[in-house]
Amino acid sequence: MKTGIDAIAFDIAKIHLPIKTLATTRNIEPEKLEKGLGLLKMTLPDMHQDTVVFGANALTKLIFEQNINLNDIARIYVGTESAIDSSKPIASFLSALIEQKFGTDCLAECDVVDFTFACIGGVDALQNCIDFIRLNPDKKAIVITTDIAKYDLNSTGEYTQGAGAVAMLVTSNPRIIAFEKDWATSTKGVFDFFKPYRNINKELITGNNANENWFDNLEAEIEIHKDQPVFDGQYSNQCYMDRTREAYFSFKKLKNTEETVYNTWSSIIMHLPYSFQGRRMLSEIYALDSKEMEMDIHSLNYQNKLKEVSKSEAYQKIVSEKLQPAEIASSIIGNLYTGSIFIGLLSTLSHFYDTNKEIEGLKFGFLAYGSGSKSKVFEGTIQSKWKEALKKVQLFKTLEESQEIDFETYEKLHKKEQKASVRTPNNEWILDSIEKENPNLLGARYYKWID
Repeated sequence: MKTGIDAIAFDIAKIHLPIKTLATTRNIEPEKLEKGLGLLKMTLPDMHQDTVVFGANALTKLIFEQNINLNDIARIYVGTESAIDSSKPIASFLSALIEQKFGTDCLAECDVVDFTFACIGGVDALQNCIDFIRLNPDKKAIVITTDIAKYDLNSTGEYTQGAGAVAMLVTSNPRIIAFEKDWATSTKGVFDFFKPYRNINKELITGNNANENWFDNLEAEIEIHKDQPVFDGQYSNQCYMDRTREAYFSFKKLKNTEETVYNTWSSIIMHLPYSFQGRRMLSEIYALDSKEMEMDIHSLNYQNKLKEVSKSEAYQKIVSEKLQPAEIASSIIGNLYTGSIFIGLLSTLSHFYDTNKEIEGLKFGFLAYGSGSKSKVFEGTIQSKWKEALKKVQLFKTLEESQEIDFETYEKLHKKEQKASVRTPNNEWILDSIEKENPNLLGARYYKWID
């Protein structure tokens, strides 16, 4: 029995800032970002959007497009690193909204939960659901990745921002891709990228050293949380490369093969915090697993050799044939954190669909990464009905309809100074209000569907 992804839907933020606009304003040479990193646009959440909105829109679209019977759905698992609550998972918000639209108790027997491990949480959710479907082939599951990648203004991560969600139906005998049984993992607890709680002395806020009650806070120190991460770009890149390399060669052991594994993959789908990140990270695996090259990872000249390898004609051929299709959407969306690897898959499938290339029976390799840090390597085979499942998706057509904003609007949105939505919502979920009066519901977030 085969198990994998039967259908895919998405919801991407519908406003964007051209990377050229950001670069010019920040006194960065545009070509450095456009041609050096592959960045063209970055999508941004509007005032009525958060991670629940993106996830709910992707899920609702999946239900409508695939005419899903919700009684068949046994679980909805969410991968995210942009939670809006420290207790209540996004998945429980989503189940409530789906019941609000499709009928009370339609998901009452559905298991829901969130997975958090930076950008790899969605892959963790997928693997868990695949294992569940293998044990329960008559059941169906939905995996959702939803995130907002936000970085501090003027930071080195600012130009990699993005926002959106991907929803995937996981079944037995799937139409799009069936995954193999071997999944390799490499994990190490590090601080390459994280979002800590931060402490501020209350006296600095109130100007009073008596530790009086301040908005029901009785502690002398106030804990705050920022959407923006603490990160070390170079160190994070090294962790990405180390974990992915280790997972790749563990995967090779699981398959008990001496052949060059990436040669068996027609496409390679990687986590892309920016469009060209994958081609930079894969060069080491390419060099080490090539039968034509012998490299000592501890040699003093190692990095120089890697640079030579990455510029070689043979490696550039790998990039253009196996990596480039996944980069297309990333260039015009930005980083989706947990959704990045799956929008890469959808970008690849949509590219082949639009160019009428037949890929049935071809094998795709996946190299996932999440800071903190963990990598997983796995593979799947494209199924015979993949085109049928892609008919209603229209990824690139939808992305073309995104509304461009100016830099002033971008900064107001980032600083949360914007008072109204940039664009009028239509046929989608919105964040309607946040409870501020009822003491038993303070902070509760209410959503509604806009026709």
